[in-house]
Amino acid sequence: MKIMLVIMLAFSVSSIMYNESFAEKNTFFDSVKFIQYLDENTALEEVRNGNLDLYYYTISPDRLENKQNVEGLQIFDSTGGSYSILMNPAESEKFNPFSSQDIRFALNYLVDRKLIVNELMGGYGSPIISYYGPSDPEYLTVVEQLETFNFKYNPTLAEKIISRALEEKGAIKNNGKWEMKGIPIEITIFIRSDDPVRKSIGEILSVELEKIGFSIKKDFGDLNKAFVVVYGSNPSDVKWNLYTEGWGRSAFVRYDSVGLGQMYSPWFSNMPGFNDPTYWNYKNDKLDTLTQKIYTGDFETEEQRTELIQESVVEGVNESVRIFLASKIDQYVANEKISGVVNDFGAGVPSRFTPINAKGNHDELVIGVKQIYQGAWNPIMGLTDSYSRHIWGIISDPATFKHPFTGETFPVRATWEVKTKGPNEKINIPQEAKIWSPVLQKWENVDEDAQATSRVTFDFKFSNWHNGEKMDMNDVLHSLYFTIEWGTQTDENDKSFDTEFTPRAAQNIQTIKGINQIDEDTIEVYVDYWHFDEGEIADWAVLWSSVPWEITSAMENAVIDRKVSFSRSGATSKNVNWISLIIPNDANTIKSYLQEFKEKKYIPEALKGNNQDSEYYQNRYDSSISWIQNKHHAVISNGPFYLESYSPESRTIKVSAFDDDSYPFKKGEWERFENTEFPIIEKIDMKKSIQRGEEITLTIETKNSDSILYFLTNNQGEKIISKTQNVKESNTVIKIPSEESSKLGIGSSNIKIFAISNSVLKPDFYESSFIVTDNIVELPISSYENTEFSENESTYWIWIAPIIVILGIVVYLKRRN
Repeated sequence: MKIMLVIMLAFSVSSIMYNESFAEKNTFFDSVKFIQYLDENTALEEVRNGNLDLYYYTISPDRLENKQNVEGLQIFDSTGGSYSILMNPAESEKFNPFSSQDIRFALNYLVDRKLIVNELMGGYGSPIISYYGPSDPEYLTVVEQLETFNFKYNPTLAEKIISRALEEKGAIKNNGKWEMKGIPIEITIFIRSDDPVRKSIGEILSVELEKIGFSIKKDFGDLNKAFVVVYGSNPSDVKWNLYTEGWGRSAFVRYDSVGLGQMYSPWFSNMPGFNDPTYWNYKNDKLDTLTQKIYTGDFETEEQRTELIQESVVEGVNESVRIFLASKIDQYVANEKISGVVNDFGAGVPSRFTPINAKGNHDELVIGVKQIYQGAWNPIMGLTDSYSRHIWGIISDPATFKHPFTGETFPVRATWEVKTKGPNEKINIPQEAKIWSPVLQKWENVDEDAQATSRVTFDFKFSNWHNGEKMDMNDVLHSLYFTIEWGTQTDENDKSFDTEFTPRAAQNIQTIKGINQIDEDTIEVYVDYWHFDEGEIADWAVLWSSVPWEITSAMENAVIDRKVSFSRSGATSKNVNWISLIIPNDANTIKSYLQEFKEKKYIPEALKGNNQDSEYYQNRYDSSISWIQNKHHAVISNGPFYLESYSPESRTIKVSAFDDDSYPFKKGEWERFENTEFPIIEKIDMKKSIQRGEEITLTIETKNSDSILYFLTNNQGEKIISKTQNVKESNTVIKIPSEESSKLGIGSSNIKIFAISNSVLKPDFYESSFIVTDNIVELPISSYENTEFSENESTYWIWIAPIIVILGIVVYLKRRN
């Protein structure tokens, strides 16, 4: 089901026990080695001299400014990541200022987003105020709502809002410091010291808050420490107030059903409290309702979905538990001798397709990484960091995935046929269809009159697991059992409950109405789910497993016995390990359960009655036991590479090619993703100054574009006009009528222009200010021309007339004073 794609982050694991010399190669490289390089300067030199083929972490722009620095390198601009600040909104015995929505909201004026982009990020990014930035397909859906906030760096306004809120709560400012009942109000900022940008953001924010009168405590650490202090602690203990977050993406998504729930809503278990019942938890019923409707497809038209997204974004920004600062343009480097890099719009160069499709003149691809191991490797509620997902993504195959440039769902290991009559009509479910009952602990036939909104028929491309055993329908059925069993809390003593997984799975299983197995690799899935894009229906309904059923069953028993936990928060609250299949100790725990299964001839309840003989189960257990004994880990999957070894001492992970005849994709399968044609704004002609009430004319020269969206705002940041115009020729003339320009105020106004392609959903973007006067000022036409960057770059182009620069400096100085 979709939940398995979401929870497993659309990645599946893969490994192999045999590398037969006669088999046709499935990848261009025989192996891939990941080596930790904390220092980007060292990594850059290693890529240049050929000791590294690629580096999976952004390189600071100032390191790539001259020809000498880039000699021997390929440079790729990738988008998809972002920076945010997570705030602790908990009520507590210790006064927590960020329990106030007003104080949280005020931080939007206290952070200088332009400074972050221009100074800390070297201009390689864009200021953002929500989860969606200009490179996201959903951004154009919410751009008008975002513009209404009109956030600008304004510490005076921020201090005014914060002071009023503190005084209402009884705080007093004494000698420039805020106190509550005579005790200084202290703010603990957890700052990621392993990321220079986030470290600087934390330092700057500390200074700004100290100026307002807070006492500041800075706590530095990496992601491992953040898992404990921020994500693992009870928010009401107030071990932290603010955290400098960074986000990466594993795929480019056309219709995002998950992001707003993940970033703003309590139900997704990613907000403070993380749904641990023993913790204080952030609550917001409105956000839960809105984002659950988006997630489960509870809408009848595209317009209704748009309204749900717009409402969710506005509520999320208003609540400001998580505020977004900047989207990133990351610069990745590769050695000039490496080809076949796939620069995914979401994941960037570290997409799952790059190591699978990369080519070179040697047998092993060597990739430098910032971190080699953080978090936990398990496909239920692990793999939460981008470093592990980069590797997991090439040792597993998903059933479906997102196209790296359109964001649309396409088949990988499952093709499909969708039948639906729309959101309001039903189709009958055959009586032989079944569903798992958590109460009765068995598969039951559906009711005689059962109906569903959609039926999706999947044909699977099975192969061997990396341990040599063949994938089969039992793996798929067991994954559905697991989702329903662990997505249902039958009572407060239910042991098959996880604080993070269960709330997410619960949303999914509400829509599952039944399954009907047709043959050994074909199944019908019936769901109460509809979308105007049939690919999204298939993506929601798909059943798949990234590990063999016996591995999942062993993990499940270990969690029920309270030896380990699937999730980070569960591990913290139960004081047990966050299970990681790559760690020998946890792998041995899995092995001990497999050995017990073998000795007791155990058959999981979900697989009883499947007409398999005892030899089938013994072979399954034997193969996985043997794998763990030989490899010293329990990572067994189905992708083009398998996990060969993990060496904590040398900080390396090695994966080897799964050259098995059963694997369905041979080398070169994904070459079509190597190159694409981006929409480009090549030239814009417009006046630097216009008279209020006159017609505004712009001439825009574009390439690979189907339409242009322009967005005009006045000097107060208020929308004047927003309109889309189709592109018929390379030059497009836009005329903004005089009745619209008459609404502009005197002074500086702003225009944003997006060049949009129907086949590549990443618009090029241009923004400019211009002067509005009462009298005609004869200034020449300004001609913007895109000549500096290549077609592979999406860049923000901003020219500012000299008079605007002067006005900007005056405003800046006044603001700083």
